[in-house]
Amino acid sequence: MRFSLALTTALAGVARASLQIVPGGTWTTPNGEHLQAHGAGFIQENGVYYMIGEDKSGGHSFSNVNCYSSTDLVQWKLVGALLSQTSSGDLGPNRVVERPKVIYNDKTRKYVLWMHMDSSSYGEARVAVATGDSVCGKYQYIRSFQPLGRESRDMGLFKDDDGKGYLLTEDRNYGLRIVALSDDFLTPTSDVFSWKLEGGNRVEAPAMVKLGNTYFMFASMMTGWDSNENQYTTSTNLRSGWSGWKKFADSGSKTYNSQTTYILKTSESSAIYMGDRWLKDNLMASSYIWLPLSISGTSVTMKDFVSWVPTSNFASWQNPPAETSLEAEQASYGGKVRNVDCSVCSNKLAAGYIGGPDRGSVTFSNIRSDIDGLTTIRIKFLNGDTNPRYANVRVNGDGGRKVAFLSARGNPASSTLHAQLRKGSSNTIVIEGFGDGWGPDIDRLMVPVQ
Repeated sequence: MRFSLALTTALAGVARASLQIVPGGTWTTPNGEHLQAHGAGFIQENGVYYMIGEDKSGGHSFSNVNCYSSTDLVQWKLVGALLSQTSSGDLGPNRVVERPKVIYNDKTRKYVLWMHMDSSSYGEARVAVATGDSVCGKYQYIRSFQPLGRESRDMGLFKDDDGKGYLLTEDRNYGLRIVALSDDFLTPTSDVFSWKLEGGNRVEAPAMVKLGNTYFMFASMMTGWDSNENQYTTSTNLRSGWSGWKKFADSGSKTYNSQTTYILKTSESSAIYMGDRWLKDNLMASSYIWLPLSISGTSVTMKDFVSWVPTSNFASWQNPPAETSLEAEQASYGGKVRNVDCSVCSNKLAAGYIGGPDRGSVTFSNIRSDIDGLTTIRIKFLNGDTNPRYANVRVNGDGGRKVAFLSARGNPASSTLHAQLRKGSSNTIVIEGFGDGWGPDIDRLMVPVQ
C-alpha cells in the first residue's frame, strides 16, 4: 500500500485558490491578535475544524484554553475559551496548563478535554480532565491526578476507529506510554504499551494518527523548550510490534525548529504535521509550523516550505502561486515615515516610523493580480520590541483590519494578510498605525499574482 500527499496542479477554486499556510509567520485572527492556541489539539465536526490550545497572551501561567474554528485551515476565528483562570485551585493564578486535547465520546455524548496540569515549578506532573456539551462551549472541570499513580507531563489523546480512547503520556521513570481509557474517557484503566526512557527512546510530546491499518506515533526528543530532531515509529497493533524511532524531517533541521503537538489526519492516506516553534522567553510570540507529510507505506518524510496551499478536501496540497515582491522603499510614504537602514532586508532598507502621533503610512499602488479572489499576502517586517506591534491595513479603500506583528529581531519575519484582490493592476494596500501605536518596520510585500 502506498500513501502519498500528492502535489496537485489544479486550482481548488478561484475564491480560495491561493489562501496559504505560512509556517512560522504571525497568524492574525479576526480579533486582530496572533493566534493563541499553542500545544493544540484538533477535532473536526460537520465540515468545521476546531483548534483547541493554550492561550499564552499572559505569559507562562495559565489564562485560558482557547477554541478557534475554521473551514479552510487558514482563516481561524476565536470562538471562546473552554476553561479560564479561576481565583484559586488547579486553574488559579500561577498554574501551568499545557497541551489540551479534546475527543468526543459517542456513548456519553460528551466532549472530553485532557491536559497537562502542573505547578509553576513543574513539580506536580499531573493530568487533568474536563467535559463539555459542545466542542467550543464552556467545559466543566473535574479533577487532576497522576494517571495510574505515575507522573505525566507532555501528553496527547487518541481515539481509535472502534471508538476506544487512549491517553498518550510521558514521565521520567516509566517512559512514553499508551494508556487505555474507561468507556466514558474519564479514567485511565491500564497500560497498553510503553517505551522506556533509554537510548534513543527519550521522547515526549506524543501525537498519534492511524492511516489505513497502520498506527503512526510521533514525538520529540527531551530537550526542554529547545527544538530537536523529532521522531516517529509505526505498528499495526497498539500493544506490540512498534518499529524503531526514526527522523522524518531533514537531518540537522531540528524539525524546522519545532516540536510536534498534533498530527491531523485529512484522509486515509494523508496527514499534516502540526508543530509549535517555541520562544521560551516570550511564549505568546511562539508560532506554528504546519507542514504536509509525505507517507509511503510506513515511511514518513517532511520538507520545509515558505508557504503552501491546502486544497479544498485537505488531502493534497499545492505550491503557492507566483509572487511579486514589492519593496516598501519604493512605495509612497505619509506622515513621517522614512527609510531606515536594514542590513538584513532585501534592499538594505525598510520603511520605518509607521503609525505614531504623526499617523505615518506606507501606500503600495498598482498591485497586480491575475484573478479576482481571496489570497494570502505575506508582509515582511521587523519588530525590535518584545511585545507585538500592530497596524491597520486597508485594501482597495476598505476600512481596514488590525494586523499583528510579533517580535522579530533577526531576519525579516512574515505576517499574513488574507485579502480580496481585483483582477488587473489597480489594487492598493495601505499600512498605517493602529490607534496611536507604532507599527513595524516594513521590508516588502509578497503578493500572489495568479
